[in-house]
Amino acid sequence: MAVLNFDPELCFSCESYACLTKCQYLNFDLNKAKEERIKLAKGEYSDVLKECVNCYACEEYCPYNNHPFYRIVELQEKFGINPAPEDVIRGFVLRYQPQGVFKPKEIKGRPIHLCLFPEFKSMIQGKLFENMTIVRGRHIFCNLLFLHFARSSIIKERATEVIKNVSSFGKEIVLFHDECYGFYTSFAEAYNLEVPFKPIHLFEHLYQRLKENEDKIQKLDLKIAYQRPCSNRLSPETDKILDKVFDIIGVERVEREYDRENALCCGVVFTFLQKEELTRSVQRKNIEDILNSKASHVVFNCPMCYLTLAEKVRNQGLTPIMISELCKMAIGERPVLL
Repeated sequence: MAVLNFDPELCFSCESYACLTKCQYLNFDLNKAKEERIKLAKGEYSDVLKECVNCYACEEYCPYNNHPFYRIVELQEKFGINPAPEDVIRGFVLRYQPQGVFKPKEIKGRPIHLCLFPEFKSMIQGKLFENMTIVRGRHIFCNLLFLHFARSSIIKERATEVIKNVSSFGKEIVLFHDECYGFYTSFAEAYNLEVPFKPIHLFEHLYQRLKENEDKIQKLDLKIAYQRPCSNRLSPETDKILDKVFDIIGVERVEREYDRENALCCGVVFTFLQKEELTRSVQRKNIEDILNSKASHVVFNCPMCYLTLAEKVRNQGLTPIMISELCKMAIGERPVLL
Protein backbone atom coordinates (compact mmCIF):
# COMPACT_ATOMS: atom_id res chain seq x y z
CA MET A 1 0.00 0.00 0.00
CA ALA A 2 1.13 3.55 -0.74
CA VAL A 3 3.32 5.20 1.91
CA LEU A 4 3.02 8.87 2.88
CA ASN A 5 5.87 11.11 1.76
CA PHE A 6 6.38 12.78 5.15
CA ASP A 7 9.71 14.00 6.61
CA PRO A 8 9.77 14.27 10.44
CA GLU A 9 13.00 16.30 10.28
CA LEU A 10 11.19 19.12 8.50
CA CYS A 11 8.80 19.31 11.44
CA PHE A 12 11.64 19.34 13.97
CA SER A 13 13.43 22.18 12.16
CA CYS A 14 10.44 24.30 11.11
CA GLU A 15 9.99 27.41 13.25
CA SER A 16 6.63 28.69 11.97
CA TYR A 17 4.23 26.15 13.60
CA ALA A 18 1.61 27.53 11.23
CA CYS A 19 0.06 24.10 10.70
CA LEU A 20 -1.33 24.26 14.25
CA THR A 21 -1.31 27.92 15.29
CA LYS A 22 -3.29 29.06 12.23
CA CYS A 23 -5.94 26.40 12.72
CA GLN A 24 -9.36 27.95 13.37
CA TYR A 25 -10.60 24.94 15.30
CA LEU A 26 -7.66 24.31 17.66
CA ASN A 27 -6.83 26.66 20.51
CA PHE A 28 -3.09 26.07 20.93
CA ASP A 29 -0.56 28.66 22.01
CA LEU A 30 2.97 28.47 20.59
CA ASN A 31 4.33 26.23 23.33
CA LYS A 32 1.44 23.79 23.02
CA ALA A 33 1.81 23.78 19.25
CA LYS A 34 5.52 22.94 19.54
CA GLU A 35 4.83 20.10 21.97
CA GLU A 36 2.05 18.55 19.93
CA ARG A 37 3.80 18.87 16.59
CA ILE A 38 6.84 17.01 17.90
CA LYS A 39 4.52 14.17 18.92
CA LEU A 40 2.94 14.13 15.47
CA ALA A 41 6.34 14.11 13.79
CA LYS A 42 7.43 11.16 15.95
CA GLY A 43 4.23 9.27 15.20
CA GLU A 44 3.06 9.46 18.80
CA TYR A 45 -0.38 10.13 20.22
CA SER A 46 -1.19 13.86 20.33
CA ASP A 47 -4.13 15.94 21.53
CA VAL A 48 -4.40 17.15 17.95
CA LEU A 49 -5.77 13.77 16.92
CA LYS A 50 -8.93 14.04 18.98
CA GLU A 51 -9.42 17.80 18.56
CA CYS A 52 -8.85 17.97 14.78
CA VAL A 53 -12.07 18.43 12.79
CA ASN A 54 -10.45 17.16 9.56
CA CYS A 55 -10.90 20.37 7.58
CA TYR A 56 -7.72 20.05 5.42
CA ALA A 57 -6.48 23.60 6.22
CA CYS A 58 -3.11 22.69 7.75
CA GLU A 59 -2.17 21.08 4.44
CA GLU A 60 -2.19 24.60 2.98
CA TYR A 61 -0.50 26.24 5.98
CA CYS A 62 2.62 24.06 5.91
CA PRO A 63 5.48 26.07 4.31
CA TYR A 64 7.30 22.88 3.24
CA ASN A 65 4.46 20.92 1.66
CA ASN A 66 5.21 18.20 4.21
CA HIS A 67 1.61 16.99 4.36
CA PRO A 68 0.69 17.57 8.02
CA PHE A 69 -2.99 16.88 7.40
CA TYR A 70 -2.36 13.49 5.81
CA ARG A 71 -0.03 12.71 8.74
CA ILE A 72 -2.78 13.60 11.23
CA VAL A 73 -5.33 11.44 9.42
CA GLU A 74 -2.97 8.46 9.32
CA LEU A 75 -2.27 8.80 13.05
CA GLN A 76 -5.97 9.16 13.84
CA GLU A 77 -6.55 5.85 12.12
CA LYS A 78 -3.51 4.27 13.78
CA PHE A 79 -4.72 5.22 17.26
CA GLY A 80 -8.38 4.43 16.58
CA ILE A 81 -9.61 8.03 16.71
CA ASN A 82 -12.97 8.09 14.95
CA PRO A 83 -14.18 11.60 14.03
CA ALA A 84 -17.62 10.08 13.39
CA PRO A 85 -19.43 7.08 14.92
CA GLU A 86 -18.19 3.77 13.56
CA ASP A 87 -21.56 2.84 12.02
CA VAL A 88 -21.64 6.13 10.10
CA ILE A 89 -18.15 5.53 8.71
CA ARG A 90 -19.00 1.93 7.81
CA GLY A 91 -22.11 3.15 6.00
CA PHE A 92 -20.09 5.53 3.84
CA VAL A 93 -17.49 2.84 3.09
CA LEU A 94 -20.22 0.52 1.79
CA ARG A 95 -22.10 3.27 -0.03
CA TYR A 96 -19.14 4.22 -2.20
CA GLN A 97 -17.77 0.74 -2.82
CA PRO A 98 -17.78 0.01 -6.58
CA GLN A 99 -20.18 -2.71 -7.73
CA GLY A 100 -19.73 -4.91 -10.79
CA VAL A 101 -17.16 -4.44 -13.54
CA PHE A 102 -15.99 -1.06 -14.80
CA LYS A 103 -16.97 -0.39 -18.41
CA PRO A 104 -15.07 2.49 -20.02
CA LYS A 105 -17.29 5.11 -21.63
CA GLU A 106 -16.79 6.22 -25.21
CA ILE A 107 -15.37 9.73 -25.07
CA LYS A 108 -16.26 12.37 -27.64
CA GLY A 109 -14.37 15.57 -27.06
CA ARG A 110 -12.91 16.59 -23.72
CA PRO A 111 -13.99 14.47 -20.71
CA ILE A 112 -15.30 16.17 -17.57
CA HIS A 113 -15.57 14.25 -14.31
CA LEU A 114 -18.78 15.09 -12.43
CA CYS A 115 -17.81 13.03 -9.37
CA LEU A 116 -21.03 11.72 -7.74
CA PHE A 117 -23.24 14.75 -8.33
CA PRO A 118 -25.76 13.84 -11.06
CA GLU A 119 -28.02 16.72 -9.96
CA PHE A 120 -25.39 19.13 -11.34
CA LYS A 121 -25.38 17.56 -14.81
CA SER A 122 -27.50 20.43 -16.17
CA MET A 123 -24.63 22.79 -15.35
CA ILE A 124 -22.31 21.05 -17.82
CA GLN A 125 -24.02 22.59 -20.83
CA GLY A 126 -23.65 25.59 -23.10
CA LYS A 127 -20.76 27.21 -24.91
CA LEU A 128 -18.29 26.79 -22.04
CA PHE A 129 -18.83 23.01 -22.02
CA GLU A 130 -19.23 22.44 -25.74
CA ASN A 131 -17.87 19.13 -27.10
CA MET A 132 -17.42 17.56 -23.67
CA THR A 133 -18.37 14.12 -22.36
CA ILE A 134 -19.55 13.75 -18.77
CA VAL A 135 -18.18 10.84 -16.78
CA ARG A 136 -19.11 9.89 -13.23
CA GLY A 137 -19.74 6.90 -10.96
CA ARG A 138 -18.31 4.91 -8.07
CA HIS A 139 -15.73 3.15 -10.24
CA ILE A 140 -14.04 6.50 -10.81
CA PHE A 141 -14.81 8.05 -7.42
CA CYS A 142 -11.60 9.16 -5.69
CA ASN A 143 -12.92 8.47 -2.15
CA LEU A 144 -11.04 11.46 -0.78
CA LEU A 145 -14.00 12.25 1.49
CA PHE A 146 -12.67 9.51 3.79
CA LEU A 147 -10.03 11.99 4.93
CA HIS A 148 -12.89 13.58 6.88
CA PHE A 149 -13.49 10.22 8.56
CA ALA A 150 -9.81 9.44 9.31
CA ARG A 151 -9.77 6.51 6.90
CA SER A 152 -6.90 7.16 4.50
CA SER A 153 -6.54 3.37 4.19
CA ILE A 154 -9.81 3.22 2.22
CA ILE A 155 -8.54 5.84 -0.22
CA LYS A 156 -5.23 4.02 -0.68
CA GLU A 157 -6.92 0.64 -1.14
CA ARG A 158 -9.04 1.97 -3.98
CA ALA A 159 -6.64 4.53 -5.47
CA THR A 160 -4.77 2.40 -8.02
CA GLU A 161 -7.94 1.01 -9.58
CA VAL A 162 -9.62 4.43 -9.64
CA ILE A 163 -6.64 6.02 -11.39
CA LYS A 164 -6.49 3.16 -13.88
CA ASN A 165 -10.20 3.52 -14.68
CA VAL A 166 -10.03 7.29 -15.12
CA SER A 167 -6.95 7.02 -17.33
CA SER A 168 -9.07 5.13 -19.86
CA PHE A 169 -10.78 8.43 -20.75
CA GLY A 170 -7.70 9.99 -22.30
CA LYS A 171 -4.64 12.12 -21.70
CA GLU A 172 -6.43 14.91 -19.85
CA ILE A 173 -9.61 15.26 -17.84
CA VAL A 174 -11.44 18.24 -16.34
CA LEU A 175 -12.44 17.82 -12.68
CA PHE A 176 -15.72 19.48 -11.72
CA HIS A 177 -15.13 18.98 -8.00
CA ASP A 178 -12.15 20.43 -6.10
CA GLU A 179 -11.81 17.25 -4.07
CA CYS A 180 -11.27 15.15 -7.20
CA TYR A 181 -8.57 17.53 -8.38
CA GLY A 182 -6.96 17.37 -4.93
CA PHE A 183 -6.81 13.59 -5.17
CA TYR A 184 -4.98 13.56 -8.51
CA THR A 185 -2.57 16.30 -7.51
CA SER A 186 -1.99 16.72 -3.76
CA PHE A 187 -2.88 13.23 -2.53
CA ALA A 188 -1.20 11.46 -5.44
CA GLU A 189 1.98 13.47 -4.91
CA ALA A 190 1.93 12.83 -1.16
CA TYR A 191 1.65 9.07 -1.65
CA ASN A 192 3.83 8.77 -4.78
CA LEU A 193 0.92 7.58 -6.93
CA GLU A 194 1.50 7.83 -10.66
CA VAL A 195 -1.22 9.70 -12.55
CA PRO A 196 -0.84 8.98 -16.30
CA PHE A 197 -3.04 11.86 -17.44
CA LYS A 198 -3.28 15.60 -16.90
CA PRO A 199 -5.87 16.67 -14.29
CA ILE A 200 -7.43 20.02 -15.21
CA HIS A 201 -9.11 22.11 -12.54
CA LEU A 202 -12.54 23.52 -13.38
CA PHE A 203 -11.20 27.08 -12.91
CA GLU A 204 -8.50 26.44 -15.52
CA HIS A 205 -11.05 25.06 -17.96
CA LEU A 206 -13.47 27.96 -17.44
CA TYR A 207 -10.74 30.56 -17.89
CA GLN A 208 -9.55 28.91 -21.09
CA ARG A 209 -13.07 28.79 -22.55
CA LEU A 210 -13.78 32.39 -21.49
CA LYS A 211 -10.63 33.56 -23.26
CA GLU A 212 -11.77 31.69 -26.37
CA ASN A 213 -15.13 33.48 -26.16
CA GLU A 214 -13.88 36.83 -24.93
CA ASP A 215 -15.74 38.69 -27.67
CA LYS A 216 -19.03 37.43 -26.18
CA ILE A 217 -18.33 38.54 -22.61
CA GLN A 218 -20.45 41.29 -21.10
CA LYS A 219 -18.98 42.45 -17.80
CA LEU A 220 -21.40 41.54 -15.01
CA ASP A 221 -20.49 44.35 -12.61
CA LEU A 222 -21.48 42.36 -9.51
CA LYS A 223 -20.16 42.20 -5.97
CA ILE A 224 -19.77 38.55 -5.09
CA ALA A 225 -18.84 36.69 -1.92
CA TYR A 226 -16.93 33.48 -2.62
CA GLN A 227 -17.43 30.42 -0.43
CA ARG A 228 -14.05 28.71 -0.64
CA PRO A 229 -14.40 24.97 0.04
CA CYS A 230 -12.22 22.93 2.38
CA SER A 231 -11.03 20.73 -0.49
CA ASN A 232 -9.46 23.76 -2.20
CA ARG A 233 -6.90 23.71 0.63
CA LEU A 234 -5.27 20.88 -1.32
CA SER A 235 -4.80 23.10 -4.39
CA PRO A 236 -4.50 26.70 -3.13
CA GLU A 237 -2.67 27.73 -6.29
CA THR A 238 -5.97 27.45 -8.21
CA ASP A 239 -7.44 30.33 -6.18
CA LYS A 240 -5.31 32.68 -8.29
CA ILE A 241 -6.89 31.27 -11.44
CA LEU A 242 -10.30 31.98 -9.93
CA ASP A 243 -9.31 35.62 -9.48
CA LYS A 244 -8.47 35.73 -13.18
CA VAL A 245 -11.91 34.27 -13.98
CA PHE A 246 -13.59 36.92 -11.83
CA ASP A 247 -11.55 39.64 -13.51
CA ILE A 248 -12.40 38.60 -17.07
CA ILE A 249 -16.16 38.44 -16.36
CA GLY A 250 -16.15 41.73 -14.44
CA VAL A 251 -17.11 40.81 -10.89
CA GLU A 252 -15.63 42.03 -7.63
CA ARG A 253 -14.67 39.41 -5.08
CA VAL A 254 -15.48 41.33 -1.92
CA GLU A 255 -13.11 41.29 1.02
CA ARG A 256 -14.31 38.90 3.70
CA GLU A 257 -13.00 37.81 7.07
CA TYR A 258 -13.61 34.18 6.12
CA ASP A 259 -12.13 33.89 2.66
CA ARG A 260 -8.82 32.86 1.12
CA GLU A 261 -6.43 31.42 3.73
CA ASN A 262 -8.92 32.22 6.50
CA ALA A 263 -11.88 30.47 4.85
CA LEU A 264 -14.38 28.57 6.98
CA CYS A 265 -16.02 25.31 5.96
CA CYS A 266 -19.67 25.15 4.91
CA GLY A 267 -20.30 22.85 7.87
CA VAL A 268 -21.71 19.82 6.06
CA VAL A 269 -18.85 17.57 7.15
CA PHE A 270 -19.41 18.50 10.78
CA THR A 271 -22.99 17.28 10.36
CA PHE A 272 -21.68 13.91 9.17
CA LEU A 273 -19.38 13.89 12.20
CA GLN A 274 -22.42 14.64 14.41
CA LYS A 275 -20.94 17.92 15.62
CA GLU A 276 -24.18 19.87 15.39
CA GLU A 277 -23.11 22.79 17.59
CA LEU A 278 -19.98 23.32 15.51
CA THR A 279 -22.06 23.12 12.32
CA ARG A 280 -24.38 25.87 13.51
CA SER A 281 -21.52 28.04 14.72
CA VAL A 282 -19.53 27.82 11.47
CA GLN A 283 -22.54 28.44 9.27
CA ARG A 284 -23.66 31.41 11.37
CA LYS A 285 -20.20 33.02 11.17
CA ASN A 286 -20.02 32.42 7.44
CA ILE A 287 -23.44 33.86 6.64
CA GLU A 288 -23.02 36.87 8.92
CA ASP A 289 -19.68 37.57 7.27
CA ILE A 290 -21.26 37.34 3.81
CA LEU A 291 -24.03 39.73 4.81
CA ASN A 292 -21.49 42.20 6.19
CA SER A 293 -19.62 42.13 2.87
CA LYS A 294 -22.56 43.76 1.02
CA ALA A 295 -22.32 41.23 -1.81
CA SER A 296 -25.37 40.48 -3.95
CA HIS A 297 -24.33 36.95 -4.98
CA VAL A 298 -22.65 34.07 -3.17
CA VAL A 299 -20.47 32.04 -5.53
CA PHE A 300 -19.74 28.36 -4.95
CA ASN A 301 -17.37 25.89 -6.53
CA CYS A 302 -18.03 22.83 -4.37
CA PRO A 303 -21.39 21.10 -5.01
CA MET A 304 -21.65 20.10 -1.34
CA CYS A 305 -21.12 23.70 -0.21
CA TYR A 306 -23.86 24.78 -2.59
CA LEU A 307 -26.30 22.10 -1.43
CA THR A 308 -25.55 23.01 2.19
CA LEU A 309 -25.67 26.80 2.10
CA ALA A 310 -27.63 27.87 -1.00
CA GLU A 311 -31.04 27.93 0.63
CA LYS A 312 -29.67 29.58 3.75
CA VAL A 313 -28.13 32.50 1.84
CA ARG A 314 -31.19 32.72 -0.42
CA ASN A 315 -33.30 33.21 2.70
CA GLN A 316 -31.11 36.23 3.47
CA GLY A 317 -31.95 37.86 0.15
CA LEU A 318 -28.75 36.81 -1.63
CA THR A 319 -28.40 34.85 -4.86
CA PRO A 320 -26.42 31.58 -4.58
CA ILE A 321 -24.76 30.51 -7.81
CA MET A 322 -22.15 28.00 -8.93
CA ILE A 323 -19.04 29.43 -10.60
CA SER A 324 -19.86 27.70 -13.90
CA GLU A 325 -23.26 29.41 -14.01
CA LEU A 326 -21.81 32.82 -13.18
CA CYS A 327 -19.48 32.44 -16.15
CA LYS A 328 -22.42 31.47 -18.38
CA MET A 329 -24.17 34.70 -17.41
CA ALA A 330 -21.17 36.65 -18.62
CA ILE A 331 -21.50 35.25 -22.16
CA GLY A 332 -25.26 35.80 -22.26
CA GLU A 333 -26.45 32.30 -21.35
CA ARG A 334 -29.12 31.57 -18.78
CA PRO A 335 -27.67 30.09 -15.58
CA VAL A 336 -29.04 27.02 -13.81
CA LEU A 337 -30.03 27.77 -10.21
CA LEU A 338 -30.89 24.64 -8.25
